[in-house]
Amino acid sequence: MKCPFCSSEETRVIDSRLMQGSEQIRRRRECEHCFERFTTLEIPQLNWPRIVKRDQRREQFLEHKLRSGVLRAFQKLSVPTEILEQAVSSIKKRLISTQEREISSEILGEWVLEELKLVDSVAYIRFASVYKRFESIEEFYKILDSLPQPHKE
Repeated sequence: MKCPFCSSEETRVIDSRLMQGSEQIRRRRECEHCFERFTTLEIPQLNWPRIVKRDQRREQFLEHKLRSGVLRAFQKLSVPTEILEQAVSSIKKRLISTQEREISSEILGEWVLEELKLVDSVAYIRFASVYKRFESIEEFYKILDSLPQPHKE
């Protein structure tokens, strides 16, 4: 690792810590030439599967697209950001654990629905209405009937 101050390649790690709730490792380093200290972050470089769209186009998996779809489903709902991030993280773990080179957008969409169903029924319905492209009110009712019924007091 080059020192950002003097460009020396002689640096040493003083401290390493796993960032809480993340796959990142934070390393505190010191240059052995100018004695300046700096921090680096390491993240694993993963080979994400390509996403096969409905029209058979193939796209690179983009985390921000997954996150924005989930965010849209949660829009104006009082769900903590940590819950949203856990859902995205769970989907990403499932995606990388398949060890497939390609995965269909339908499968990815079903995984998102599974996560949303566990978190919030309104978010689930919002995502399902776009993802499943409802063509009739009967399809909408079918999804509603699949949700657990709230307890009445």
